[in-house]
Amino acid sequence: MRIVVALGGNALLRRGEPMTADNQRANVRTAARALAPIAREHELVITHGNGPQVGLLELQAQAYADVSPYPLDILGAQTEGMIGYLIEQELGNLLPEEQPLATLLTMTEVDPDDPAFSDPTKFVGPVYDEPTAHALAAEHGWVVKPDGPYWRRVVPSPRPTRIFEIRPIDLLLRAGCVVICAGGGGIPTMFGSAPEDANVLGGVEAVIDKDLASAVLARELAADVFVMATDVVAVQTDWGMPSARDLASATPEWLAGQEFAAGSMGPKVQAAIDFATAAGQPARAVIGSLDDIGALLAGTAGTQVTTDLLEPVTYRTPTQGTIGRSTTSDRT
Repeated sequence: MRIVVALGGNALLRRGEPMTADNQRANVRTAARALAPIAREHELVITHGNGPQVGLLELQAQAYADVSPYPLDILGAQTEGMIGYLIEQELGNLLPEEQPLATLLTMTEVDPDDPAFSDPTKFVGPVYDEPTAHALAAEHGWVVKPDGPYWRRVVPSPRPTRIFEIRPIDLLLRAGCVVICAGGGGIPTMFGSAPEDANVLGGVEAVIDKDLASAVLARELAADVFVMATDVVAVQTDWGMPSARDLASATPEWLAGQEFAAGSMGPKVQAAIDFATAAGQPARAVIGSLDDIGALLAGTAGTQVTTDLLEPVTYRTPTQGTIGRSTTSDRT
C-alpha cells in the first residue's frame, strides 16, 4: 500500500517539555520505532508538525538585533530540514542499510485572498502563562490566544491548494524510497507575493496546517491510507462532557455535520473529510494514536473515515477500552 502518515507535534515534543534537541530526538526515536515496521512493508511518506520549532527559531533570532528576524516561510524551510534530519536518521537506524530515505524541502501553494490572513489561528512557539503571553504580544506585535490552560502566539494559517514537489515525491516512492516531506504543512508560498509581478512565486508570513496539507499530498499521490497519528486514541464527540464517546468509524458526510474544536481536532477531521471525498476511489483516512499504528492500518483502532461504510457512524464499545478516555489538543 501507499501510506501517508502525518506525525502530530507530540511525536516531536510533548506538551510542557523543554524544547531541547535531546528531547526532540528522543521523541522522534520513539516515533521511528512505530513507523519502521510500516516502512518495511509499504510505500511510506511521513509528514510532521513544526509549530513549536518555528516559534523557537524566531525567538532565538530575536537575540541577534543587527539583522531583522527571518520570515516564517524561511523558518519553515529550516524546520523541514532540521526535523526531517532527525526522522531520517532515527528511522534509518532501524531499517536495513539498503533502504533509501530522503527528506525533501516542500513548497505548498496558498491563495492570497484566503480569509485566514485576517484571522490568525495557528499556534506557534512555546506555551506561556497569560500575563507573559500578553507582555510578549505587546513587545513583538504578536497575536496571542489561549491553548488549553496556556497561551501561545497565533499566525495566519491559509488552506493549502497545491504541493509543488508532488512529481519528485512520486518518483522517489516508485524507487522504493521512504520520503519525509511537507513538514509543518510545507513552506507557505503564493503567486503575487511580490506586488510588481503576479506570476512570481514567493514566501508568505504564515504556517500551514500540516494535516490539511498532508491531505492534499495524500490525495495527489493517490495514497491508499492517510493516517493522522496523534496523542489521542480516536476522535470524540461531545469532548469533555459525560456524554463523550469515541468514534470507531464515520462517513465524511456524517463528520461534516458535526462540530470539533478549531484549534485541535477540527483541522484533522476536515483533513480526513478532504481526503476521503476527493480520493476518487474508496480510500481511508484514520485518526488515532501513533502507538496503535498497526491497528490503525488494520482498521481496528482509531477513527476510520471512508465513504465505503454500511453505517454513517459507529462508536467504540466500553469493552474496547476507549470510552471515557480524554483527548488533548495536538501540537502541530
